[in-house]
Amino acid sequence: MKFKKPKFWNDINFLSICLFPLSLITIIINIFKTHFIKGIRSNIPVICVGNIFIGGTGKTPLSIYIYNLLKKRSFSPAIIRKYYNSHLDEINFTKSKVKKFFYEKKRVSSISKAESQKSNVIVMDDGLQDVSIIKDLNIICFNSSDLIGNGFLLPAGPLRERLNNVKHCQIAVINGKRNITFEKKLKSISNNIEIYQSKYMIKGLKKLRGKKILAFAGIGSPENFFNLLRENGLKVKREISFPDHYNYTKKEIEKLILKAKKEDLILLTTEKDFFRINRSVFKKINYVSVNLKIFNNKSFEKVLFKHL
Repeated sequence: MKFKKPKFWNDINFLSICLFPLSLITIIINIFKTHFIKGIRSNIPVICVGNIFIGGTGKTPLSIYIYNLLKKRSFSPAIIRKYYNSHLDEINFTKSKVKKFFYEKKRVSSISKAESQKSNVIVMDDGLQDVSIIKDLNIICFNSSDLIGNGFLLPAGPLRERLNNVKHCQIAVINGKRNITFEKKLKSISNNIEIYQSKYMIKGLKKLRGKKILAFAGIGSPENFFNLLRENGLKVKREISFPDHYNYTKKEIEKLILKAKKEDLILLTTEKDFFRINRSVFKKINYVSVNLKIFNNKSFEKVLFKHL
């Protein structure tokens, strides 16, 4: 699904209130799935890294981070995700980072493939709302700049399900600045949930310092990317947002290159966006690669491995 996050999702307003009755459909669908779909248990442990806020919460980087943790502990992990034709950028991005990665139209099929290739633990990138698979550990992701938006379910707000459903999660990872008020809210729903902060660390930051930048992104929350650049002291002179999973045309990229040249700027985008750009213009476009840092990571690892 290619979309730009509507601004009215940020707070309660006239438009979100008008759409609220339609959110009841989302609630009814969620209730139906919970009560009438029976989950299947895999032969190996399943760690689900998901969200309730649609897009831009850092599920994929966290899934890769967990995959690498498991590898260090001598596990044979696999990342799985549901195949969407419009999500080929995320598929190619993950394929470039891990050896065992399976993506089928049904997550159950991906799990079967992983098992057949002797994987002994599954990291499910997305799928918190997929009740057809029983998970051994649920990890919910938030971004501090969005959290839960106006708190309404789709389409009146950005949530796939109610915040109250974090009671089914054992870990919450919040990327960005700490928000103690929100942490207390999570704890009021589930006192047993473990909450961790994470942060993106830009690789090769020194090479970008002092450069004047035209930043562009077609991800769930492009503003999070632009803020990350500024927080690291980079000179973002112009920013251009595209819909999530946007497929850039050659003409659009040529326009960006021309605009940057005219204004004496360098072009800078995300690594996922870079995978969607015509290879013939790669040399004229820079991208940001990041490492994920989890604060209190020893505690995070302890809770993670406790469920395996």
